[in-house]
Amino acid sequence: MPFRRCLYNMAITKGIKIIAENRKAFHDYFIDEKFEAGIVLSGTEVKSLRAGKVNLKDSYCTVKDGEIFLVGVNISPYDHGNRFNLDPMRTRKLLMHKNEIIKLYSTIKQDGLTLVPTKCYFKDSKVKFEIGLARGKKNYDKRDAIAEKQSKRDIDRALKNQNKYL
Repeated sequence: MPFRRCLYNMAITKGIKIIAENRKAFHDYFIDEKFEAGIVLSGTEVKSLRAGKVNLKDSYCTVKDGEIFLVGVNISPYDHGNRFNLDPMRTRKLLMHKNEIIKLYSTIKQDGLTLVPTKCYFKDSKVKFEIGLARGKKNYDKRDAIAEKQSKRDIDRALKNQNKYL
């Protein structure tokens, strides 16, 4: 029987390369929904992102005049960028559809939620940010999450040791 190629097997997979994740956001907030947004960057900032020099800690998003902005993200200056480098802590505009922005703005104002960037990645050679609609955690919620994580780790360790001696 001759080898046959099917067209659906030849589909090109879209590559996603994660640059940075905001683990502190998952510790401090309950993430209800996630959205994908593009970002407006200069050339040297993209080169710096390719090198992985970004920090998402303590960053958030704001909505002003129907546009959404990313505040507090530190994209380190590119080493060979000299005068073309911009301020690493400047606010950057995110690119989303107008109706998505209006929906986010209304839920933020109504429910008292916040927008937090959770992930930065390349998708088809374009920089994308994953932003999450977040509710703040109380201290006891954080303690519960840590205790749950520790108990899961202990159970996994016990199962591993049990399987080791069988």
